[in-house]
Amino acid sequence: MSTLEELVEECLRDVKEIMAWTLVERMEENPRLLIVDVREPYEYDAMHIDGSLNVPRGVLEAACEWGYEDTLPELASGRGREIVVVCRSGRRSVLAAYAMQRLGFESVVSLRTGLRGWNDYEEPLVDSEGARVDADEADRFFLSRVRRDQMAPNGEA
Repeated sequence: MSTLEELVEECLRDVKEIMAWTLVERMEENPRLLIVDVREPYEYDAMHIDGSLNVPRGVLEAACEWGYEDTLPELASGRGREIVVVCRSGRRSVLAAYAMQRLGFESVVSLRTGLRGWNDYEEPLVDSEGARVDADEADRFFLSRVRRDQMAPNGEA
């Protein structure tokens, strides 16, 4: 049996990660760059990178393929595009990037440290109405909130 961390580490053998400053450079150099945010809609609505595409992790594979209710044409037709997958911390994005590679996406990477790292690098985030989100508010939003009942009996997360 593997843990989530072990699964992410296993996927990292095949998935390349980039840092926030590299994403900034890629955004400047490639106007066709597609940023895929795999967080849940409520997370995306609260704050996201302007221009990113919200594709929740649970529907990602179907969104990448033609012929499904969840199909997103921009994604299904984007196998040759440069894609950066983002999430809150960089874990879900690694799993998503791995799945996309397996589906034939040629140039997909994961944002290391996720949107927390993006915010730490002082890059902008916007809400669902396009208004800029305060960096301190983003810091609070990105804090982990593990409840006592979500902890393992031995006290580990």
